[in-house]
Amino acid sequence: MTTESTSRYDNLEQMSVRDLLININREDQTVPLAVEKAIPQLEALVEQVAGRMSRGGRLFYIGAGTSGRLGVVDASECPPTYGVPFDLVIGIMAGGDKAIRKAVENAEDDPEQAWKDLQEYHINELDSLVGIAASGRTPYVIGGLKAARGAGVLTGCIVCNEGSAVAAAAEYPVEVVVGPEFVTGSTRMKAGTAQKLVLNMLSTSVMIRLGRVKGNKMVDMQMTNHKLVLRAIRMVREELGVSDEEAKALLDANGSVRAAIEAGRTA
Repeated sequence: MTTESTSRYDNLEQMSVRDLLININREDQTVPLAVEKAIPQLEALVEQVAGRMSRGGRLFYIGAGTSGRLGVVDASECPPTYGVPFDLVIGIMAGGDKAIRKAVENAEDDPEQAWKDLQEYHINELDSLVGIAASGRTPYVIGGLKAARGAGVLTGCIVCNEGSAVAAAAEYPVEVVVGPEFVTGSTRMKAGTAQKLVLNMLSTSVMIRLGRVKGNKMVDMQMTNHKLVLRAIRMVREELGVSDEEAKALLDANGSVRAAIEAGRTA
């Protein structure tokens, strides 16, 4: 349980603000290196998830506290970024959506609740489930993974301790060992950062494998505000070598960056 180990620092309340920031940043710099060591595990998970999703499956995340919130964030960002349906990547948090803003007491301690939550979405053997738990011992996540695996669902996890019960419950564990936190046991810090990095890598790689990126561009993104409309115009302009006005006309006529580029090339 290195996530619970005593901090390398002490007497934090006596540090200056500058020293606090320097030392927190020093610890944060170790996180990408820990993630790098887990790339082979993450590669196996990405290949499996992408394969299932290419056959019509969905991706679910489950977690509690910071871990659950990170899963919800990652899931919620996939539709606007990649133009996928809102029910393709789904984040579920112990305690329900209300727990995103306010902790729900004992919500993570029920090993049967996650499977009940997942059944509301009619999860099936085409789907993939990734449990997120810094400690690797959250009953909500362990129970959900075990039940899902027994039902033929692909299972993976993101944890920050080695040899955890969560990892044992998953077919494709990703273990990112970040060591002691700056504030002892505060896993929203390095562990949370590691989980966010892994989630970025997982969902981005899967979406690229599913054809949702062309070259290096988000050609299926949803143009839901002025900033994104300008980004879309820029992508079409750069891809086709046309003016902003021509790019906007193509977007207005075709509804997406991908369709606008295809129409511009066949015009």
